[in-house]
Amino acid sequence: MAKHEHVRVAVIGSGFGGLGAAVRLRREGITDFVVLERADSVGGTWRDNSYPGCACDVPSHLYSFSFAPNPDWPRAFSGQRHIRAYLEHVADTFGIRPHLRLGHEVMRMAWDEEGFKWDIETSRGSFSADVVVSATGPLSDPKIPDIPGLDGFTGKVFHSARWDHDLDLTGKRVAVVGTGASAIQIIPAIQPKVGRLTVLQRTPPWVMPRVDRAISGAERWVHRQLPFTTAARRGVLWGIRELQVSAFTKRPAVLGMVERLAKTNMAKSIKDPALRAKLTPSYRIGCKRILLSNAYYPALAQPNVDVVAAGLKEVRGNVLVASDGTETEADVIVFGTGFHVTDLPIAARVIGRDGRSLADHWKGGMESLRGATAAGFPNWMTIIGPNTGLGNSSMILMIESQLNYLADYLRQLDVLGGRAALAVRPSAVGAWNRKVQARMERTVWAGGCESWYLDANGRNTTLWPGTTGEFRRETRTVDLAEYEVLRAPAAPAAARRAPRRKESAK
Repeated sequence: MAKHEHVRVAVIGSGFGGLGAAVRLRREGITDFVVLERADSVGGTWRDNSYPGCACDVPSHLYSFSFAPNPDWPRAFSGQRHIRAYLEHVADTFGIRPHLRLGHEVMRMAWDEEGFKWDIETSRGSFSADVVVSATGPLSDPKIPDIPGLDGFTGKVFHSARWDHDLDLTGKRVAVVGTGASAIQIIPAIQPKVGRLTVLQRTPPWVMPRVDRAISGAERWVHRQLPFTTAARRGVLWGIRELQVSAFTKRPAVLGMVERLAKTNMAKSIKDPALRAKLTPSYRIGCKRILLSNAYYPALAQPNVDVVAAGLKEVRGNVLVASDGTETEADVIVFGTGFHVTDLPIAARVIGRDGRSLADHWKGGMESLRGATAAGFPNWMTIIGPNTGLGNSSMILMIESQLNYLADYLRQLDVLGGRAALAVRPSAVGAWNRKVQARMERTVWAGGCESWYLDANGRNTTLWPGTTGEFRRETRTVDLAEYEVLRAPAAPAAARRAPRRKESAK
């Protein structure tokens, strides 16, 4: 076990959010911090998701930090391998390695009211910190539904985020459960080699073409020689997506034209009317995440693929039974069923001032101020917190906005001086979330479809109902009126008195 270590800031997680926080701390002149990571390397979701075909659905030059532009992206939409390499490069370039504590899974973190610090227990030792930045991310803990009989399945079972690379799928009967962002990449990647592929689809997604291409050597040379061209490219990509936001947040009816384009895209590859009917969604496009693929529909049209328009109900040996009664035999089950997004497992490990966990505080739904701070948890902040997700742009933009808020939060603590803490007022959290939820009612995400954006109560506690520019303005600075300033309890008088020296005998 490692010895106890106290730091000014403890960052949890080393994906985009954690590494971004670490870089920002160093740029603010703060070097007394650690990054606690449960895995053996950095990368977050781009380390964990290594399934065949894994790639980003946001353009490369927008899916990277503004302070760490990459002129050498090989494609317009980059694959997992290149994004993970980029994050490793960020860790090296900005000197984050000495701060990393790999293999340190956080088991519990609790606010010590008397010591005025966070006590953190990890799988490899204990830490304490004045401030905690939780950057575990919403796409870090896979969700596999509780399926009767699954434990008795005679073949291999795994989640898309825990891909079994030792397993050869050649000639095997494979069932993919789910048709979300991961599944539509996996299906075309494995279809040519498997013997039989069964897709269990609970709800069909809307799929648009992915306008991907290789970035030429000449383009990359220009970006290296003239860095402003990389920034300009990023700016154009950002601007286009900002203009699209109003269709999602204010005028969902205009998305009907996009639906027609999506149906045309489907018709090019799916000639069978019965299959086309299975694949046509009944909800407004955008209500669930719009997926991008040029290969998904062609793969589904192949003779070794069956689409079952129903979810998995139970497993009997090696027989999978869908909710519509369809039975199919399989050697392998791959779950593309998403993550614990609205019920974050880390929340059960965070203990606040009143001795209750964050999960307990969030039983009625996740709530925070500006997606960052939660009532009852002083000097604790989350990156990619409640209502900071996006349906059409790059999460890196939201992360960088939250890093601005983190930097000002730490500056305010410096100005306050002494042993101080900021505790967000419940009234401020409530006012912020009422405003967010009121705006959410006008959006396409309130269109009645079932999606991972919604919590158990049907509230969208995941997405931001506005532009990234709006969010950046809302998180530029910390408003101290929204916080209570806490001061560490004074030490007992006896402890403050210096010990008196014994007088020499006369």
